[in-house]
Amino acid sequence: MRVAVLQENLAKALSIAGRAVENRPIQPVLSNILLRADDARLQVAAINMGLGLSISTWIGAKVETEGDITLPARTLTDLVNNLANERVDLTLDANTQTMNIRCGTTVSNIKGISAEEFPILPEGGGGDVAIPGKVLRDMINQTVFAAAKEDNRPILTGVYTLFEGNTLTMAAADGYRLAVRTAEIERNFAEPLELVIPARALAEVARIISDDDSEVLFSLPDDRNMVMFNIGNTDVSTNLLEGKFPDFAAIIPKNYSTATVMYTTDLLRACKRAEIFARDSSDSAKLFVQPASGPGEPGAVRIVGQSAERGDNEGLLDASVEGEGVDISFNIKYLIEVLNVIPDERVVFESSGATNPGVIRPENRDDFIHVIMPMSTGR
Repeated sequence: MRVAVLQENLAKALSIAGRAVENRPIQPVLSNILLRADDARLQVAAINMGLGLSISTWIGAKVETEGDITLPARTLTDLVNNLANERVDLTLDANTQTMNIRCGTTVSNIKGISAEEFPILPEGGGGDVAIPGKVLRDMINQTVFAAAKEDNRPILTGVYTLFEGNTLTMAAADGYRLAVRTAEIERNFAEPLELVIPARALAEVARIISDDDSEVLFSLPDDRNMVMFNIGNTDVSTNLLEGKFPDFAAIIPKNYSTATVMYTTDLLRACKRAEIFARDSSDSAKLFVQPASGPGEPGAVRIVGQSAERGDNEGLLDASVEGEGVDISFNIKYLIEVLNVIPDERVVFESSGATNPGVIRPENRDDFIHVIMPMSTGR
């Protein structure tokens, strides 16, 4: 194997594929990254058997001799990131499985493991759905944050994905909050197709999608319990989660007694200030929604974070309030996380009282909804 690539391209490929490398693999080769020179390209790939996740990306290369090798991910990445932004020459000694790496006046040798010991990378599934890159990235970013981080209920560590008619629905929940996003797609599904995709894998897909990626090909499962995403020169594959996702539609409130419209950035800043003090109270902060005191007067929302030891913070926002006043406690971090993924100028907060779930959604849009459970005042 003898190949030349640009340092910038190799560093980017390693940063993409390297996120699939296992931290504590059961086989030494799984802590390595696969390099495969083929035609005028270099494949850079990694696989996480524990998560059922693989990432493979291709970059342009000058290939004198084809071949493959796996090299320690950490060593290779650290080295390449510290090379000059010049041409990098890779030459493999097949007898010793050692890669010679030259860049400018720098010469390194890294010992690897034969590519024959590396697991076979998955190929495409049974059918493709083309989804605009920006749409899919937004859908993922507006749902994955609500997926469970602990695997007490493994199914909740995934994102429920439903193809029905020409609508794609994605939903995530962790028992305390729910995020649901929908979008229209070009392909029409006569029969509903339900999948639960690991949130970790979807987060990697969103991270890879750039503004230049006009569309992503979503390969659906055939006889394998996996899906694959093709993003330009990169493929991400992941096993699906098994089990029944909860009926999240039953969690979404059907009516409300108070609807409050606020500017997103103002509310986000107020929540961030309250969070500084709410950390000592299990991140519990209070929202006081106050209707207008008279005709022509604005309503208001107070966000209060308190710490018995460090003090408190109170933010007051003008708001358009329809209905009754309400005092309700939320995990302020949850509010911050959902507001971070709403680019719209204003948001609507709907509530039916201090003990009922609250709803946050962008104003004048019905394709995204976030449900958040209140915290008891005793916490």
